[in-house]
Amino acid sequence: MEVIYQYAWLIPVLPLLGAMLVGLGLISINQVTNRLRQLNAVVIISLMGAAMGLSFALLWSQIQGHPTYIRTLEWAAAGNFHLSMGYTIDHLTALMLVIVTTVAFLVMVYTDGYMAHDPGYVRFYAYLSLFGSSMLGLVVSSNLVQVYVFWELVGMCSYLLVGFWYDRKSAADAAQKAFVTNRVGDFGLLLGILGLFWATGSFDFGVMGDRLAQLVQSGSISNFLAVLLAILVFLGPVAKSAQFPLHVWLPDAMEGPTPISALIHAATMVAAGVFLIARMYPVFEHVPAAMNVIAFTGAFTAFLGASIAITQNDIKKGLAYSTISQLGYMVMAMGVGSYSAGLFHLMTHAYFKAMLFLGSGSVIHGMEGVVGHDPALAQDMRLMGGLRKYMPITGITFLIGCLAISGVPPFAGFWSKDEILGKAFEANPFLWVIGWLTAGITAFYMFRMYFMTFEGKFRGTDEKIKDRLKKAATIILELESAEPAPTFGPGAMKKGELAATGDHHGSHDSHGHHSDTPHESPWTMTLPLALLAVPSILIGLVGTPYANYFEEFIFPPTETLTEVLEKAAEFNPTEFYIMAGASVGISLIGITLASLMYLRGKIDPAAIAAKIKPLYELSLNKWYFDDIYHRVFVIGLRRIARQVMEVDFRVVDGAVNLTGFFTLVSGEGLKYLENGRAQFYALIIFGAVLGLVILFGIT
Repeated sequence: MEVIYQYAWLIPVLPLLGAMLVGLGLISINQVTNRLRQLNAVVIISLMGAAMGLSFALLWSQIQGHPTYIRTLEWAAAGNFHLSMGYTIDHLTALMLVIVTTVAFLVMVYTDGYMAHDPGYVRFYAYLSLFGSSMLGLVVSSNLVQVYVFWELVGMCSYLLVGFWYDRKSAADAAQKAFVTNRVGDFGLLLGILGLFWATGSFDFGVMGDRLAQLVQSGSISNFLAVLLAILVFLGPVAKSAQFPLHVWLPDAMEGPTPISALIHAATMVAAGVFLIARMYPVFEHVPAAMNVIAFTGAFTAFLGASIAITQNDIKKGLAYSTISQLGYMVMAMGVGSYSAGLFHLMTHAYFKAMLFLGSGSVIHGMEGVVGHDPALAQDMRLMGGLRKYMPITGITFLIGCLAISGVPPFAGFWSKDEILGKAFEANPFLWVIGWLTAGITAFYMFRMYFMTFEGKFRGTDEKIKDRLKKAATIILELESAEPAPTFGPGAMKKGELAATGDHHGSHDSHGHHSDTPHESPWTMTLPLALLAVPSILIGLVGTPYANYFEEFIFPPTETLTEVLEKAAEFNPTEFYIMAGASVGISLIGITLASLMYLRGKIDPAAIAAKIKPLYELSLNKWYFDDIYHRVFVIGLRRIARQVMEVDFRVVDGAVNLTGFFTLVSGEGLKYLENGRAQFYALIIFGAVLGLVILFGIT
């Protein structure tokens, strides 16, 4: 078994190798590489599959009790400063490796069907493989500097993937927004890393935590400085895991292809923030004020995301705000000291949210045959309805995802979310109230999404709704800016023409006939949905309060297994039934309201919206965060830039130009004095002497 650990470095290297091979092929022999598109896909999927197999072997070894394995080598040295790099395999690493590789592997299989007719098919696979490699490298990193290197690589890959259809202005803008917003958090993270190294002299996670606690207790550094350093580090996860106030990039990232939406928003990029909080837990837990900031940030973000999701009509953006909300739960759990519960929800959420995103991609794939390759129509739930009849596998798996995220037992989300709510109640009842209300809102908007999409009558052929949505989309485009016509990706065939590649993602099906009904996706897309449905139902059973195997495997580094087992022995079934009953009860209320409004038609949503118009508009306009940020940062910085340019033009350039003008004039004048005639020089000297005589004679 020791041999597996010696070759664990292959887990991030194998996907990197695939990305390099395909990338070099695209650079050197582009046409040949693109013609062998499926061969390239098989190579990349196989390498990720190998990494997945090795990850499962490591997880099983850790479950069997193998001690933590650390392998490092010296990376840089200067005097007493030594920086190492390597990899660490412990319980947390093994779990995250399995989560990332399984979701990435299934997303890659799904991609073959979803991107089958896209000209950038091979390039997309290369990006996916590089992204997976970066995230796996982050997971196995042995110190904070190495984490930061892979942290930035993950950010770069997300920029490439969100802006994959770069000839669409909205996609290019979304990629830039994601990149810039994450740089704000990453700058705070970098300052925090440097500050912690200055204070503790180490980049090792455990050493930093112990030394920081000792320094604060001895008075060597103030408690305020410790809080500041911890919060600066927390800014990195705030941006990467889309927490308030840096959450605004994630919904816009839906402009990327749906497979990357599933990968970014389920198990990789956004999970990196929660993973870093877990890795830095030895630092955070010794700073109570920072833990409170983390807890309340997570709680507010959970409520914020849920309150916006209830009015979204774009199926992918609704799921994006759902992701923001669920990430808030995880961060809140970490803040209240519930280390295991936060990571448990990360695991369950990775599977059911990946399934939901891939399910939304399947829906879009089916809708495009009816409404055309226009995201304004293909992703709008107001044009859907009744899809369960046409897409049974997608419909069943999407329903399973909705039940899981809504916290309905015995699905996976119930066990993880209920554990978070229970720990929040113990720490601060106010946080529990926020999480409890958010659970009800979550159930409402998820089943609103399900009923609008899969139940009732199909509305995709209603020309009145289409025209209204097209006009609304046109107005938005005109307000933003003129958008050039894309050559590929969503929007490439808005007029219904068939692409030269024979792309059936357009407004015609693969036979060239206009379709009046959606169709089920190919097996390469439905198989990953079916496989993800299994853990979405069952994986929560490893963390039930009756036998919490997950908590016995994943617990804070500062605790021992004996302490964990002692806490587990204090389990009170009565308290559990009360707390679980409360959370399930409000979820059922949310589901009932959604069914009355969007399934049975007993309540008119428009009438409710009219009665609470200010609140409805607050949700519809995303709490106006985008507008505020645009006015303050975009317009404000442009004004400052114009003022700086004015100063540069009038003061800096003016001073330079004045100096040049003075030099020019003085040079022009002096050239008449320097004529080389001795008589003229003598006359000047005589005049100067005469002037001095007269001057001193007068005085």
